[in-house]
Amino acid sequence: MKIIIAGDGKVGLALTEQLLEEEHELVVIDSNPRVLQSSLDQFDVMTVQGNGAAMETLRQAAIDEADLLIAATSADEINLLCCLTARRMNPSIHTIARVRNPEYAEQLYAMREALGLSMHINPELSAAHEIFRLLQLPSFLRRDTFAKGRVELVELRVMADSRLNGIALSQLYQIARVKVLVCVVVRGGAVVIPDGSYVLREGDHIYVTAKTVNLAQLLKNLGIASQKIRQVMLVGGGRISFYLAARLLDAGVGVKIIEKNYDRAARLAELLPRASIVLGDGSSQSLLDSEGVGRTDAVVTLTDMDEENIVISMYSHAAGVKKVITKVNRIEYGSMFSEMGVGSVVSPKELCSTNIVRYVRAMQNQTGSVVALHRIADGRAEALEFRVDASVRWRSTPLRDIPLRRGILISCITHKSQTIIPDGSSSFEDGDTVVAVTTGSQSIRMMNDIFEA
Repeated sequence: MKIIIAGDGKVGLALTEQLLEEEHELVVIDSNPRVLQSSLDQFDVMTVQGNGAAMETLRQAAIDEADLLIAATSADEINLLCCLTARRMNPSIHTIARVRNPEYAEQLYAMREALGLSMHINPELSAAHEIFRLLQLPSFLRRDTFAKGRVELVELRVMADSRLNGIALSQLYQIARVKVLVCVVVRGGAVVIPDGSYVLREGDHIYVTAKTVNLAQLLKNLGIASQKIRQVMLVGGGRISFYLAARLLDAGVGVKIIEKNYDRAARLAELLPRASIVLGDGSSQSLLDSEGVGRTDAVVTLTDMDEENIVISMYSHAAGVKKVITKVNRIEYGSMFSEMGVGSVVSPKELCSTNIVRYVRAMQNQTGSVVALHRIADGRAEALEFRVDASVRWRSTPLRDIPLRRGILISCITHKSQTIIPDGSSSFEDGDTVVAVTTGSQSIRMMNDIFEA
């Protein structure tokens, strides 16, 4: 497909890289010539310098030939105008706008067609939602949801004293006592889809598929304490902090926000009267200590600097905080520092780009297409949800007899209202949803792509 990306910032750069891997033809628009030159140096893309909302700029980008426009500039208003203009110039084009201001939420839903929007995304709101879910069951490093919330793919680390240490996966049910499937193991930097003979070791990061209703029981049976979060410290008072604090306060969780900018701190105090707002530098060890970092249940680092977030998270971990969540934009930091106390890593940029890639894949084939997509293991594996229809091969066939491509595992099947963690005798039918996990760089756009033949 031909895709135009207006805005070559962090999100635009991530999208450029991912969409090129999937062999799309890209045109990148930005008003900054140095930014465009950087993209030219890294990627084989066409660039256009100018305002993405201007008709002349869109003409230069060949808007009339494009299938999709993604507006991801730093200004919400420009993004909305860009999509509106693109739809007027090419009525058949799909448009996606990044809109971060919460004040526009009502208009986006009420005026979606008038604004020419196929989809809108809010990276900060998505990140806040992700962090909130992690704080609900803090023992998990990551939680991804499928099948309308009935199934989750969760990440756990195997500790030295874990009941999983030294256990072959064929023996997992004897310990877990709920039906789960370990679909990915990360060990020593390598990503593996294991079989039943695979023996778990200390330090392994495992990705487990389970029914959502079984997650708390799974933790209990594994002997992992599921500590309830009652008090959270947020370092950094940006949009994510606002969205997250509002949800936590509504859930009855105490919130303390540390923000060094006076105007921003004052605004948060006005908007969140039930939260405790502290004016100060969250990277200061003395300030963290005086505000009781060691006595809080969870610390979430949300400043604008990845390095600052990482250092604060490491100090919080050393101070004894049980749950630490670190926001990063450069997702490669996740694997680099995963063993150093940064806890769960959340990347708004990654969440945003993953949602857009899922939409792009669904555009390419409307039958058996991707319903949900989550990148896991620092982007080296994907979990994809498909809806089975008449075009999908191997329906009603036991999984043991289906020739799956190398590096692919079917980890869940939802049949009507029944959720199945499958074994070799399981099968899928027309109307079911199927979750498959894949490693490697193969591009999976529709369910038939997971089969060898």
